[in-house]
Formats: sequence, C-alpha cells, structure tokens
Amino acid sequence: MTTALEALRRIAAYAVITNESDQVLLVRASEQSGTPGIWSLPGGAVDHGEHPNDTVVRETAAETGLSVAVTGLRDVLADMRALPHRGVTIHTDRVIYAARVRGGALRERIDQPTDLVSWLDLDECAKLPLRPFTAAALGLSALAADQIPDEVPDFPSFHAVPGADGLHRAQRFAAYAVVTDRQQRVLLTRIAPNYPGAGLWHLPGGGTDFGEQPGTALIRELVEETGQRGRLGELLGVASHRDAASLGPEGYPIDWHGVRAFYRVRVDRATRPKVYDQGGSTAEARWVTPNELGELGPDDVTEVTAEALRAAALPRMPRQV
Repeated sequence: MTTALEALRRIAAYAVITNESDQVLLVRASEQSGTPGIWSLPGGAVDHGEHPNDTVVRETAAETGLSVAVTGLRDVLADMRALPHRGVTIHTDRVIYAARVRGGALRERIDQPTDLVSWLDLDECAKLPLRPFTAAALGLSALAADQIPDEVPDFPSFHAVPGADGLHRAQRFAAYAVVTDRQQRVLLTRIAPNYPGAGLWHLPGGGTDFGEQPGTALIRELVEETGQRGRLGELLGVASHRDAASLGPEGYPIDWHGVRAFYRVRVDRATRPKVYDQGGSTAEARWVTPNELGELGPDDVTEVTAEALRAAALPRMPRQV
C-alpha cells in the first residue's frame, strides 16, 4: 500500500549531452539513492531561487566531472513515484535541456547518490534499466518502471515552509500560455487585489497539481480562468523568478521561487472571456489586439509575461519589454 506515504514535491533539471560519436552521457544511481542501479541523465534538484539552467551545469559537474553549456530546451514533464522504504511519494517536475561539453574530465564518485558515468550508444542505452523520464527523453522504452502510488495523495496547492532567516519559503512549478486566436489577438489576465503583482497583466495558467502534467494543467487553468478551450502548442521556454519577500493573501511575507514553463496555445473558437475561478488570483481576462499589446509598457505586465512574449516573437510587443 502506498496511500499512507508522505507527499513531497520537487523541481529538477537534467541534460541530454552528446559527443562527436553521437553517444549520450548517462549516470548510474548508487546504493545510496532511491533507485540503485538505474541509469539516468545527469542532473538533479533545483535549489531555492536557482534557475534550472544553472542546476544542470552545477549537477553535471558534480556527477560527471564535466563542465557543460546549455544549448537548448527539449521538454518539460512530470512524474510521480512511490518510495515506500523512505515513506514518501514524490512528484517531480523535470526540465530537460540539451547541453554540450566545455571542458573537464569524466570521473566516478564514491559514497554519493550516483557512482558511475559513461558515454553510451543509444542501442547500449536501450539495454539498460533507465529512469522513465530518461527513456522518454531519448525516445526509448524504459526497462525499469517507477512504482506508482495507488492513488494521488492530497497535497496543498500552496505549501510554504519556515526558513532559518525567519521567512517562509515556497517553491512552485507552474505552466503559462501565450494564447492567440484567429485574429492574432492575445489573451491576458489581470492579477486580483491582495495578490503579488496586483493589477498587472499576466498570462493564463498557474500552478500544477500533484501528479499533473504541465500541459494538462495549462489547458485546465485556461478554462478556469478565461472560459477558453485551446490547443497546446510548442514549449517556448522556462522562466525562473524569485520574490524574496512577497506579501499575499496569506498575510505574512514569503520567499517565493517560481519555475514556470510557457507554451503557445491556439484558440480556434474564441469567446468572450469569463473567469470561472472566483475568489482566486485572476480578477479579469480579456483579448488584446496587437495594437493594444504594443501600447503596454514593462510596468504593465509581469516578468514571466514579458519573457514569454519575447520568446513568442509576436508582431507587436509591449513597449521596451
């Protein structure tokens, strides 16, 4: 039975790294890990306030002895696994990058969560027990399956932990969308009073639920916040923003770290936006024409909105964003 396990969430980042022989770099989990003997991409947990891009560089150096540079974003996915021997069920949001080697030398580790590191051909990888997310990133079938809990555990959408500095800390993964319709209008939402960024224009989307894939969460949030039904498109990027003393409806400052994936979404049959999730962080939603979008300035939109709109390269952008 896995229903009584403690629920935990984390955000992690990994890299697909290849060499001139088209071999991929993998690391093996040691006896000190939760999955001994299983191979995976190099990477690991994102520290509070850390950009996943930097996580990949740091973790790859620690696990392999190599210095890498991130060259692109490949995918974002989530998985849930039960670890009864640890008494936990973990939901992990994983950011998968492409990277290249800049320098260093391969080295193996002793008394660490990973012990072996190797360059391997894809046919060699296919014969190894791989973590499911690693197999998916390489286009292979996983020989080793994670233990999935009997049911999705209860886990609060808001979870802050007291820190040593006196502030509560919260790390949250979310998915947002640059939504357009057939008239090339962009769908924006306005943040409600008493929430961080109140009054600013934002993108449709929000935090993902325990056990939920980012794309699924995004389409759900789009309906709840705006009443629109859209088609999920390409992954545009991943943003990391930290607000070290954000005051919201909780009534006390929180050191927030948000990691946000943003996608293109197309709405084929646009309707008048309606906010169904009353009392939440969204006060209103509206379709904005390209000209209206161009009239917005950097102080009118949130950080993630500005970053996502730049990535989407729309014809008319907010001024100086």
